[in-house]
Amino acid sequence: MNFDFSDDAKALGEQAQRLLAERAGTAAARKAMAPGAPDHDAALWAEIVNLGWTAARVPEAHGGLGLSAEEACQLAEASGAHLACVPLVSTLLATEALIVAGSEAQQARWLPGIADGSVTAVVAVNEPGSPNPVALQVKAAGGKLHGVKAPVADLGAAQLVIVAAAGEDGPGLWLVETANAKIEAVETLDLVRRHGRLTLDGTPAEAMGDAHAYQAWLDRAAIILAYEAIGTAASAMTMTVEYAKTRVAFGQTIGRYQGVKHKLADMYIKIELARAHALHGLAMATTGGAELGQAAAAARVASLDALAFCAEETVQLHGGIGFTWESDCQFYYRRNRALVGTLGARNWWADRLVRALEQRNRAAA
Repeated sequence: MNFDFSDDAKALGEQAQRLLAERAGTAAARKAMAPGAPDHDAALWAEIVNLGWTAARVPEAHGGLGLSAEEACQLAEASGAHLACVPLVSTLLATEALIVAGSEAQQARWLPGIADGSVTAVVAVNEPGSPNPVALQVKAAGGKLHGVKAPVADLGAAQLVIVAAAGEDGPGLWLVETANAKIEAVETLDLVRRHGRLTLDGTPAEAMGDAHAYQAWLDRAAIILAYEAIGTAASAMTMTVEYAKTRVAFGQTIGRYQGVKHKLADMYIKIELARAHALHGLAMATTGGAELGQAAAAARVASLDALAFCAEETVQLHGGIGFTWESDCQFYYRRNRALVGTLGARNWWADRLVRALEQRNRAAA
């Protein structure tokens, strides 16, 4: 089995890294968090649409490029690396949900619009005070949803929301048009990527798939988000390494001190460990491997651990300046706190990983 990206996926990832390095990054993030700034960078989003990134995973039959999950993960990593103020990752997750759980009619209705950029779709899993993505408080009954989803990333830019809700047969996904729901802005620690509250009070919704399809989407979403977290963690590490090479203390650059070297080495190790788990998860997703659930949980946990460590140590290793508003360290720490609560808490995924390993070991005994 080839645990690596195809040449085409690597080429798309390099293109995404180049464009977002020019048009996004910490300078753009600082502008995005200014009071009165728009929900997202509309000019950059239009360019992304023109480049076909929103059409990457959409099948050719629906006006897309029909690319694989590899390309989606490359785009997610680039978006995370440059803190892009666009709903790209949300759109990738929504597209994956339609592919995995949507009916032919639902795909025909929504995927062409996602591909050409006329429809921005996001997903709503988070619920206030509930870290479990399976024990959902939002209820579905009679084709209508009741409850609250918050915080929902990129909600202000969306025309379509794919909502995780508890139905008669268990948790599932539901299509909701934002025109039919109440949407409010929510301030989170991440001031760059805007979030919102989706209030569902008898809101009309269309069911997608079943509980099995929802779990299949959760696994694939965990892998895409793992790559986003890896991209953000790697950028935090790169910035810290460059700082350690130039910051002088007590007559020499701080990168020469053993304690700093060890922290930077630990960053690298955690990122590479997360990347290995994410590659395993991606291989299982693209080949339909039996270890998908286990690999997705491992990718989710390892990527969150890597990002948390890198974001926190970036602040620490920048010293007193790292805690200030003027420092760019804050962007990585803020994004870390936002991603930790997306798609269920880390502990839920860690517990799922442990149970999967126990089941595998019992089967091998």
